[in-house]
Amino acid sequence: MLSRYHKTLLAVFLILTCAASSVKAEQTDEYQEGFLTSYLNRAIEKAMSGDEAGEEPLQYGRHITKYVSAPQFGGYFVGKYSYSSRDNADENGFECRMVRFYVSGTILRDFKYRVQLELKNPAMRDYTLEWVRFKEFQIKVGQFKRSFTYDNPMHPWNLGMGNYSQLARHMTALSVDDPSGEVAQNGRDLGLQLQGDLFPVGKDQRRLIRYQAAMFNGNGQNKKDNNKQKDWMGNIQVQPVKDLYIGLFGWTGTYTGSNGVSVRRNRWALGSIYEHNDWSFRAEYAHHSGLNVKDFDVETQSWNPGSSNRADGWYLVLGVPITRWLKVYGTYDAYREDASWSSMKSIYGICPNFELHKNLKFQVQYNYINDRTSSDHNYHELWAQTYVRF
Repeated sequence: MLSRYHKTLLAVFLILTCAASSVKAEQTDEYQEGFLTSYLNRAIEKAMSGDEAGEEPLQYGRHITKYVSAPQFGGYFVGKYSYSSRDNADENGFECRMVRFYVSGTILRDFKYRVQLELKNPAMRDYTLEWVRFKEFQIKVGQFKRSFTYDNPMHPWNLGMGNYSQLARHMTALSVDDPSGEVAQNGRDLGLQLQGDLFPVGKDQRRLIRYQAAMFNGNGQNKKDNNKQKDWMGNIQVQPVKDLYIGLFGWTGTYTGSNGVSVRRNRWALGSIYEHNDWSFRAEYAHHSGLNVKDFDVETQSWNPGSSNRADGWYLVLGVPITRWLKVYGTYDAYREDASWSSMKSIYGICPNFELHKNLKFQVQYNYINDRTSSDHNYHELWAQTYVRF
């Protein structure tokens, strides 16, 4: 049963969702070409134009050279300057957040592949093969973003704020340790996912239902499984009006730490995302239950006193267009590491986005932070970020 606190949160969430302006769903972590890779892509397309299969009937066989699209290359980097008034803050100064390069394409029209590399600290981020013949039923296999929450799968370019929500960063091990003790994994895992869009309705023939059902190793990116259990995730999303999605997400599994201790993790989230005419709105709440492997004392073979088995978080983001090249986002972002008010960290942020070209964007973000777990409860942050597609 939901507590009075959770019922209140749910009611506030639904009211805000119904009051939102008409918006279009944000793009997920899709790949787009930049100003340099566009020349490479056009040259490859031209070179392959003689091999295009057109609308000829498909012919299968290992010697067939047609039915392969020109690969699409792209890349981007994000640079950042940050300042914090927090006591003993060590994050002040310039940094390179990420430099990524990617390629995607299709084979035999029905198979879509994607590869994404991180060049800053070289690592594989994504590699997937998808069978996409039918909108109603598709299969994806490889390494990709965990299908939990709306925030985690989004491309950094489309977030609007300078970082992902605390909810996504913690609950999917995106950039910090998750409540089970799993170290940051960029929100990714290896597995297989079924997905699709069902039931076209209305004059616009929008798809009423979207679903995803996935099985992951549960051990994060670029790692083999280290136990006999798998993590299971799923979500179902409803589109009652065009571009408004309301989704319920679930996750159950077992995580085994480097100390050999295994813990259960059960999570659920309720969210909404809505975008239209460059207005943006999204909101989510997520809850975790399960112990943290770091709270187990191997010497005494017992859990440390005060070990928590719960965590939760929620956020609201609103984006308001000012001009064709200026859009201002605001957010309220809260996370509680043991689902108690004494462990709450709240972020109140505002972030103008200056997108002067589709391949060039600047952000300036101010955050006021109230962290009840820190000796310095209240402090300020100022970020300046540059985004370039190449």
